[in-house]
Amino acid sequence: METPFVRVADMMQTSLHFVSGVASVQDAIEAMKQHKVSSLVIEHRHDGDEYGLLTVYDIAAKVVAINRSTERTSVYEIMTKPALTLSSNMNVKYAIRLLARLELTRTLVVGDDGVLGLVTLRDLVLSYSGGD
Repeated sequence: METPFVRVADMMQTSLHFVSGVASVQDAIEAMKQHKVSSLVIEHRHDGDEYGLLTVYDIAAKVVAINRSTERTSVYEIMTKPALTLSSNMNVKYAIRLLARLELTRTLVVGDDGVLGLVTLRDLVLSYSGGD
């Protein structure tokens, strides 16, 4: 009998918070503080658009560390877009491998209806049982 594997959907956070790409980085920081999160999903501009992701690291490395203004820098200037997405049905083991290979700490989870959630490498690793 085959052991069932843990799916990415089983480990994802489903409470997502969005921000417009034209918002200022300061607005994004305020949204992160308000929702107590370290990343925001960038809203679609149109049907053919891809999702973007903004993280605290993006703000630290691309704004604060190089003395850019949080008020005059737009989210679209520093976000990651297109954001890597994982299938909600993917085995956690393969998701860990992919994120580690790409040196990412979080990514969006998608299903047939679009973005379903967000998963972090930390949550994936802590859920991993080590089975094959």
